[in-house]
Amino acid sequence: MRGLTGRRNETLIEMMGDEDPHPSDGGAVLLLHPWGAGLKVKKPTDKLQRNKDTVFFKDGVRRIDFVLSYVDDKDGEKKQERRREFEANLEKAGLELETEDKEDSDDGRTYFLKIHAPWEVLATYAEVLKIKVPFRPSDVTRAQDAAFKWLSWPFRLPEEIMRPQPDYFTSAFDKGKAEFFGIYNNASIFPPSTRNRIVFYILSRCQYHKEDRLEKDKKGIKRLLSNGTYSAAFPLHDCPYWKKSPNEECESERFNLYENWAGFLCFYKEQPLNLVRKYYGEKIGIYFAWLGFYTEMLFFAAVMGVICFTYGLLSYDDNISSKEICDPSIGGSIVMCPLCDKKCSFWKLNSTCLSSWQSHLFDNEGTVFFAIFMGIWVTLFLEFWKRRQARLEYEWDLEEPDHPGNGAISSNEQQVCSVLPLWRHRHFLAYRLAVFAAFASIMKDSPTRRIQLVGNLITPQLATSLTASCINFVIIMILNFFYERVAIWITDMEIPKTHLEYENKLTMKMFLFQFVNYYSSCFYVAFFKGKFVGHPGNYTYMFGKWSGLRNEECDPGGCLIELTTQLVIVMVGKQLWGNIQEALLPLIRNWWGSRKGRHQPENQCSRWEQDHNLLNFTQLGLFYEYLEMVIQFGFITLFVASFPLAPLLALCNNILEIRVDAWKFTTQFRRPVASKARNIGAWQEILNVVAILSVVTN
Repeated sequence: MRGLTGRRNETLIEMMGDEDPHPSDGGAVLLLHPWGAGLKVKKPTDKLQRNKDTVFFKDGVRRIDFVLSYVDDKDGEKKQERRREFEANLEKAGLELETEDKEDSDDGRTYFLKIHAPWEVLATYAEVLKIKVPFRPSDVTRAQDAAFKWLSWPFRLPEEIMRPQPDYFTSAFDKGKAEFFGIYNNASIFPPSTRNRIVFYILSRCQYHKEDRLEKDKKGIKRLLSNGTYSAAFPLHDCPYWKKSPNEECESERFNLYENWAGFLCFYKEQPLNLVRKYYGEKIGIYFAWLGFYTEMLFFAAVMGVICFTYGLLSYDDNISSKEICDPSIGGSIVMCPLCDKKCSFWKLNSTCLSSWQSHLFDNEGTVFFAIFMGIWVTLFLEFWKRRQARLEYEWDLEEPDHPGNGAISSNEQQVCSVLPLWRHRHFLAYRLAVFAAFASIMKDSPTRRIQLVGNLITPQLATSLTASCINFVIIMILNFFYERVAIWITDMEIPKTHLEYENKLTMKMFLFQFVNYYSSCFYVAFFKGKFVGHPGNYTYMFGKWSGLRNEECDPGGCLIELTTQLVIVMVGKQLWGNIQEALLPLIRNWWGSRKGRHQPENQCSRWEQDHNLLNFTQLGLFYEYLEMVIQFGFITLFVASFPLAPLLALCNNILEIRVDAWKFTTQFRRPVASKARNIGAWQEILNVVAILSVVTN
């Protein structure tokens, strides 16, 4: 076997001239597992060959690291030529290919090209990419919280799920020092997530033109996907999510994630972040680590918010200003001027009795202390997250840049192709009709006592505020559709050089658009409404006195209850709509897409066909997840003094959000290509700005 001979300087093309290191004629393959795991002889079996739900080639030995699919068009000669050149260059690079004919596919139209990276290719590119691999078990003892461990046992997961692999000291892989890592021609040292990352690196740089042509820019799987040469490119899930793989070589990590993480009954359990990182890569692992930490910190803010709201309830009868407004001899004797010039009449102050009581629930002495607490909380949240992030960087070997500037990596590594499709999944806007019984009868002899009760609870002022908030929410959702496309168009016009630069630019633009869209109405009510009204005889008009449009006035009890209404409608409506959208749309789209071409049950389809029918996880998939949470973070920090229960609503939403996202990743999306990330990127700076602004607003 080649790895035992010590030949380390041969090129990939020279390697292809040697005999196949993975014989497909029924011969045995010798695998030496690292760290003294011993020898293991593996033979392909007829049962494995017949098993369609497999992640191996037909020989049952070579693992499928990536799958390309395409439909052979009748008039697609150019596409056929591109595929021939591309696949020939892949073989020159050392990859091994196997094609599933369209006759074997469920729809009878789709070809599947399975790709396997042998040991020599993995070793070569692992050295190029500076991938860290374990070389010695770690002897660093972890801090034990045995004194309080019994308190958290209901929330803990089994140790084999939380830590799917032992702790090891790691080092950047060096092909010339394979003995140092205790391996000899053993690709098992690279987990499937690392394997698909290496293969995608090759696919992204492989050319599809003939060598005698000068079209050097024609390379990469992304261009081939954009021009329709291939219809999809994805790594495989290791098993169905509802059952374990029958093959012992597969660890069934997808099944373990579904059972212990994606299930909604696991909402109170800790997240298996190490398993998430191992299966999906560090970038997705960092997102769920941040979301989980944010949710944990929300618990303390929610408790304080409930205490503040409870204080408002208990001090309900001690509010002197509300008593005076509601007193018929005081508030009932004060006549207020009309709120508009033509159709409004005089009204008595005690008509706002209910709104003044409602305002006291959220605006009381405890609100001051709660606002101070939230200013401290947001600072602690950001600082403690930096600490948690540094800990993850150490545990996940992210301290150093993924690709040091040593000249080994192409300068255009993350180059964005001008033809890269940047389409998004269209969001279907739902129009909800809000019906309010604000016109209830108040007659004493009326038999409709329930309507009378509603009329007492929903005053004309509150009905107006509710209606305006609902209309505002619908307009916000409509504008989101246009703002998203404007932000993408502006970013495309700038032509960023790298995907990282593109994502950072889009992040800033999208957040600014969303900031104005979601928060402008709240800022108006909190800081501008009722501030420039004037006084009887000298009112301030919006477009001059000739327009007859006076500036809006607040309720005598203040604009706080209107701000609270606005915040509740927009925040809760956005979260409910977002969760419904995230849960139902992928499910419906996958069901519809699979039913159009499927002629047999899903459990009888091959592993690559099952994954092919799932939704593609785009490169900006996490972008919208972060954006949703950062907008929520703004709601609970910028205007939390007006609604102390906002952190509680955010906590309940995030508990559900974690499981919805986990379920979506595990069951509805193809397996994404693993990618590294040391932190949450530009979102960290945005959170810092929102935190500073929250101190001013509160």
